[in-house]
Amino acid sequence: MRTTLIAVLSAMLLGGCATRGDVTPPELRSPADPWEPLNRRIDWFNTKVDSVTLKPAAKAYRAVVPQLARDGVSNFYGNLWTPLTAVNNFLQGKGADGFSDIGRFLMNSSVGLLGVIDVATEFGLEEHDEDFGQTLAVWGVGKGPYVVIPFLGPSTLRDTVMRPANTVLNPLYHYDNTSVQDKLVVLQIVDLRTRLLSAEEFLEGSSDPYITLRESYLQNRNFEVHDGNPPMDDDFYEEFEEDFE
Repeated sequence: MRTTLIAVLSAMLLGGCATRGDVTPPELRSPADPWEPLNRRIDWFNTKVDSVTLKPAAKAYRAVVPQLARDGVSNFYGNLWTPLTAVNNFLQGKGADGFSDIGRFLMNSSVGLLGVIDVATEFGLEEHDEDFGQTLAVWGVGKGPYVVIPFLGPSTLRDTVMRPANTVLNPLYHYDNTSVQDKLVVLQIVDLRTRLLSAEEFLEGSSDPYITLRESYLQNRNFEVHDGNPPMDDDFYEEFEEDFE
């Protein structure tokens, strides 16, 4: 742990000389990202670590493992998060979705061979995506400042605080065989990183990848919190009207 902290702090200091894009002047800084200078340093560190670890592993995984097998792995891990989704649907008052999630988990875990095959979708049990961060949002808790977490990437203060609660409801967290558990966690990380490879061109083509990633993350998170139907941004609507006046 001490070695890791030293590495993180050193990378943050070095990041002052080599960040992903120039730091936005204070007067133009987004209210959602008051910690931008620090976040950029951590983002730079994460990018460097990823370039020599997860990214090569993800490319090799994609090149060696057939698409059908990769889909099965993704389905397996997606199924493990279903209990978390069910609990949060109940906490948000969406009982029908919660019971649907329970049915989905039971069906995919049995008939679907531990979730490798998504049988439940064929039977009309829709996949949902809920977590404790979204539940707090439904309860009226603000998202707080944008945060870039070392090794983990974009988040908000609200979602960062609730990460431990999300982890506890993952069945993999309670698996007793540490050796097998570690291998499953590594495979899960590689699987997730592989699925993010397609988004890289979008970031690489941006003049400031940091801002592009931040805005994409925040917009997508808002989309998730409102179940795909976020409210209209009043400021955007006013600017849109002004353009046609």
